[in-house]
Amino acid sequence: MSTNTFSKETELRLTEFFNESIDPKSMAKAIRQVNYVLALNAMRNSESLQTDTINLEDNFYWLNRLAEILDAYLEVE
Repeated sequence: MSTNTFSKETELRLTEFFNESIDPKSMAKAIRQVNYVLALNAMRNSESLQTDTINLEDNFYWLNRLAEILDAYLEVE
């Protein structure tokens, strides 16, 4: 797991983005929708190389993880 931290400028930009530009729940919903379309397209494209498939799996995971951070939809208590 990576332990990289954001610079103060990046943290400020992210805070401003989520406080002024978009609601975290809306952003999570948009990420999930885009992730779904990308995954569906990748599954339908049988000519993709194996390395592309692995890369898509990683990207799918990280985008879903970001969506869960913004709006914990899949975590059921």
